[in-house]
Amino acid sequence: MKFVIQRVSEASVKVDGVTTGEIGKGFLVLIGVSNDDTKEIADKLVAKLLKLRIFQDENGKTNLDLASVGGELLLVSQFTLYADCKHGNRPSFTNAGNPVLAEELYEYIIEACRAGGAKVETGVFGGDMKVSLINDGPFTIILDSEEL
Repeated sequence: MKFVIQRVSEASVKVDGVTTGEIGKGFLVLIGVSNDDTKEIADKLVAKLLKLRIFQDENGKTNLDLASVGGELLLVSQFTLYADCKHGNRPSFTNAGNPVLAEELYEYIIEACRAGGAKVETGVFGGDMKVSLINDGPFTIILDSEEL
């Protein structure tokens, strides 16, 4: 499982011209699922996400987590995080999780983040989404379950 976390001052996602999720200060999180992923792996990444201290404190140090700044989450499923570009110029997506498993885990992650106290907005699983953001910093972190 992979989370690409971008600290944002605002972000939104639209599907067919309709806004499905919109946040102010917080994290835009692109979520990739592989066939090897489980709810236990999701729990580890969600725990890390919610405790990630990458907001500045009064001294300008990245020392505050999402809850400390009243931040929000915009969670967007993105199977292309598992693109394999080793051979040729056309990516292969065989490492991405099958859609049934991926959607189940995406929904599980949404609920786990809400249960952890976060305000959560979302994209639409499998939708043709248009994501807009103002990356604050820019500050981007990649959490990969294979590295935790």
